[in-house]
Amino acid sequence: MLADKAKPGSLIATLLLTSLFWSCEQKEELTPPNILWIVSEDNSPFLGAYGDDFATTPTLDSLAALSVLYTNAFATTPVCAPSRSTLITGMYSASLGTLPMRSPYPIPDYMRFFPNYLRDAGYYTTNNSKKDYNTVDQPECWDESSNKATYLNRQPGQPFFHVQNIFITHESQIHDSIPWGDLKHDPTKVPMPAYHPRTKDMEHDWAQYYDRVQQMDSQVAGILADLRKSGEAENTIVLYYSDHGGVLGRSKRFMYESGLHIPLIINFPEKYKHLAPSAAGSKSDRLVNFVDFGPTVLSLAGVTVPDYMQGKPFLGSQQAEPKQYAHAYRGRMDERIDLVRGVRDKQFRYIRNYMPHKPNGQHLYYLWLARSMPSWEKAFKNGELNDVQSRFWLPRPAEELYDVAKDPDNINNLATDPAYTNTLLELRNENLRWVKEIRDANFLPEPMTAEISEVQPVFDYVRGKDFRMDYVIETADLASMRDPSALPELIKRLDDPNAAVRYWAVTGTMILEDKSPETKAVLLKMAKDPSASVRLAVAEALYKSGIKKEALDICVSELQSPRAITRVYAANVLEEFGMDALPAKQALEQSLADSVGQAISETPKAVNHILDRLK
Repeated sequence: MLADKAKPGSLIATLLLTSLFWSCEQKEELTPPNILWIVSEDNSPFLGAYGDDFATTPTLDSLAALSVLYTNAFATTPVCAPSRSTLITGMYSASLGTLPMRSPYPIPDYMRFFPNYLRDAGYYTTNNSKKDYNTVDQPECWDESSNKATYLNRQPGQPFFHVQNIFITHESQIHDSIPWGDLKHDPTKVPMPAYHPRTKDMEHDWAQYYDRVQQMDSQVAGILADLRKSGEAENTIVLYYSDHGGVLGRSKRFMYESGLHIPLIINFPEKYKHLAPSAAGSKSDRLVNFVDFGPTVLSLAGVTVPDYMQGKPFLGSQQAEPKQYAHAYRGRMDERIDLVRGVRDKQFRYIRNYMPHKPNGQHLYYLWLARSMPSWEKAFKNGELNDVQSRFWLPRPAEELYDVAKDPDNINNLATDPAYTNTLLELRNENLRWVKEIRDANFLPEPMTAEISEVQPVFDYVRGKDFRMDYVIETADLASMRDPSALPELIKRLDDPNAAVRYWAVTGTMILEDKSPETKAVLLKMAKDPSASVRLAVAEALYKSGIKKEALDICVSELQSPRAITRVYAANVLEEFGMDALPAKQALEQSLADSVGQAISETPKAVNHILDRLK
């Protein structure tokens, strides 16, 4: 269906041209617009329309010239499933507990995927075809959802909402290398961010990805050609965007501009141009992110946005006031544990690392399938990198602050610069305010989330009147700032009745490298803690304090857990042991067998990396 040979110029023009003049009275009589989402996977704004002179994107450049281009559009997560969870619900996935990549945790029954509300209002809803919503599916929200789904099957005159996903820019599309001589973009001339070394493999993967973006642009031309042929172009608002940034190392999955900044182009046909925020061919610097997209579609369709949704419409009759900040978050990425939050205003990006002892460059199976990643790692181990290129492989600061306008690669951290103290404090306080406001459920260690979710949605649990969510977040904040003065308070919280508080208190003593005999004694007693999450945090802290046998015993025991995510956590701790993990080899191998068919399938990736090193 998606023709690759359509000519972009003529197709784009048909989206706007109509000879009808619409009076105010006629506008009131308009039927609801069709709405078409064109969603490419994994690409940052590598488009000519966004100033990228190396890109070959004639279709999208032409579309942008006749549309509104958003310069400050952001994903909420720099990876697909948690972002798509936010898109489909109008809720922050960090609030729902659906942040870990990937996970099966439920959401409250009253929270319906937003296309349900469109169906209730008479829309024909279709999805072609990726879902990946990171929670229990609601298939009833679609009239059709498959790789053959089309809006053409609706009733005459029925408005449609159609999602067309484009896979060609997905990360996997650089795993199989195009021969150097067959690349359309010259690897030796490819622009490269300052944090990447110019290895041959890095140059190649960058050039190949620009080729994939060019192919994506051609597929967009085919989608628009189909719309024109259907006769619905003049009735359809078209939104093109990417599901997050990417795709080479330190973009997808990571909390920088390269992972979160997305292209967003919205085209309004003449009939509905009164819904546009500005004239065709203009740019908007309004801050928008994925939590707002579903509510915005409802607003454009004239459907009431449910009160529970955290997103706010940025178009249509229910348009909200512009945001001052766009929030973002990172949790477990496949088999690797992490917790990062971020705030973006129109000038600065603030990043808060709650596990600063872990480098960005934790080994991740799927990421390493791109040849550029092993080449970058090898260059680091060989001492061939400069300071900027090396940071990816080293422990992180608790806070990062970047002036995006001056530093689009996010390499000059201003967090310790006295000239930016006021900005740092503003964004730090905004981050803390926001995670408390949404009751960010992913401050609970995931084995705890898995256990809770067997009984009720974690969204409901953290809103229980007796659950001290603010105290959990404050403990995580205290634990991760690398402030030695926090140690006495963290030690005091080691016996808190809340397991999440104990988990963060243990983690804080480890981050601060507290190896005092008194703390070691307390940690040894905590090896029998009733919470698996706490026991595993204790194991890592004990190992780093030189108490290896007890640490190993905890990990071996937790590798036998019936919960897959607990085994993933155990493997992450054993990753720190190096060859000291050898006595756990049999337990590691058994955990592989125990992982077959489980909903969270990340154990083999984490375990196999350890076993490969033990050979």
